[in-house]
Amino acid sequence: MHHVFPASLQAPRSRLSPQGPELSRIVAGMWRIGEWNMTAQQRLAFIEQCMALGVTSFDHADIYGDYSAEGLFGEALALQPGLRDQMELVSKCGIKLLSPHRPGHAIQHYDTSAAHIASSVEQSLRQLRTDRLDLLLIHRPDPLMDFDEIAGAFTALKNAGKVLHFGVSNFSRHQFESLNRRFPLATNQVECSPLHTKPMFDETFDGLQDLGVAPMAWSPLAGGRLFQGGDANVENLRNVIKDIADELQRPFASVVFAWIMQVPCQPLPLTGTGRIEAVAVAVEGTQFALSRSDWFAILRAARGHEVA
Repeated sequence: MHHVFPASLQAPRSRLSPQGPELSRIVAGMWRIGEWNMTAQQRLAFIEQCMALGVTSFDHADIYGDYSAEGLFGEALALQPGLRDQMELVSKCGIKLLSPHRPGHAIQHYDTSAAHIASSVEQSLRQLRTDRLDLLLIHRPDPLMDFDEIAGAFTALKNAGKVLHFGVSNFSRHQFESLNRRFPLATNQVECSPLHTKPMFDETFDGLQDLGVAPMAWSPLAGGRLFQGGDANVENLRNVIKDIADELQRPFASVVFAWIMQVPCQPLPLTGTGRIEAVAVAVEGTQFALSRSDWFAILRAARGHEVA
């Protein structure tokens, strides 16, 4: 059935941590902006439509789109520079890709050295055409990361006014807490969906709840796998979600977003779409809560076994 959204649909705002930034509860992921085949004007229109829905936070990484995604966003933003002060820009660094755009990279590897963090930020600021990032994340844990060195790099960037807040992505609870003891982190962006419930059970979410830090959740719709054919388990999960969605008269994906957001550490899910209707469906997930039995029906189907 075609779903009509109220004109007043607005994402609420959410503070990531006691001293952290305030973001929109739904964050627009810009990972695939290069695949949307939009002109700069169309990209700008999409950004403005997101903001009209209260989605003011945009998630980037230096490597997205083979180092081109930030530039595509920056090009659109340059058409309407006044929008910058009404939005929050998030980016990530710490992965070096093999790429014709980075001829100096000999092999693909992690780099969380202070020098690389500083140069990545300069590049992101240039590409996004802004003088500051609202939030910078270390993209992945690096076996050679030195917590003290990273904390020093963060301190220097903060003092220079180039980055306002800092966090990490894909860190374990212990890795998060080790760096957080040296420099206050605002978030840990991790994968979470009904097809990836690990952070609910490996202490990631518990540890963040304990510290009053909200995670960001990437790939909440499991990269679209929830919508496609799959094995019997995925099929069953999809049917369970669909039955709940039909009963609540809500779109399928909004039920998934609501399910993720119901975890007490208050995750902020990312979208990955260039379709404004799909962003609106995500925002609708902020407007209702699931009953505990519906929530657990989804978890049970997701894990393929009873809660014992």
